[in-house]
Amino acid sequence: MPLDDHGGAEADRTSGDAAGAATQLCRLAADELERRARAIDWLVLDVDGVLTTGLVSYLSQGGEMLTFDIQDGQGIKLAQRAGIKVGVLSGRGSGASRLRAEDLELDAVVLGRSDKGRAFAELCARHDIDPSRVAAAGDDLQDLPLLLGCGLSFAPADAVSEVREAVDCVLSRAGGRRAVRELIELLLKARGAWEEIVASFRRQ
Repeated sequence: MPLDDHGGAEADRTSGDAAGAATQLCRLAADELERRARAIDWLVLDVDGVLTTGLVSYLSQGGEMLTFDIQDGQGIKLAQRAGIKVGVLSGRGSGASRLRAEDLELDAVVLGRSDKGRAFAELCARHDIDPSRVAAAGDDLQDLPLLLGCGLSFAPADAVSEVREAVDCVLSRAGGRRAVRELIELLLKARGAWEEIVASFRRQ
């Protein structure tokens, strides 16, 4: 497996559904990724451009429509099953985002906060979270305070270049196209939890 300039593993993840797929790049060495992944208690996700493609459809009768990937949602449930709490931190106050968060029974929902550094600090204070024990994903400039302030940072393949350059791992998939599922599988495999999760489904 080829290595990037930082000694981390660079893996080709273009198999399967190739929509939005590129090449996964992790700037951390495998042992450092494992160390950080095992320390994670929370996963905090942006919504637009991470859980969705970033496209917003406005309905003629009012309101808007967002599309979420079912495998991303299943990945979130698997993370929670493994003991990781999951929240969203979005700059927009979308009703569709709130409905999706309720459907997934997320542990924290912060919407309508473009000041993400301050919002992240408040979230950590409210839930007594050590920021170094948070993994986070974002795609645009307003996400940088969150990504630079957490313990393990991710970006989808189509994030803006400044974000891709700042994070620990750039995912192979684009936002809204199973990037979150990829992130969670990467996290759970690094923690050594993935095989037991898969085995538990085989036993059902």
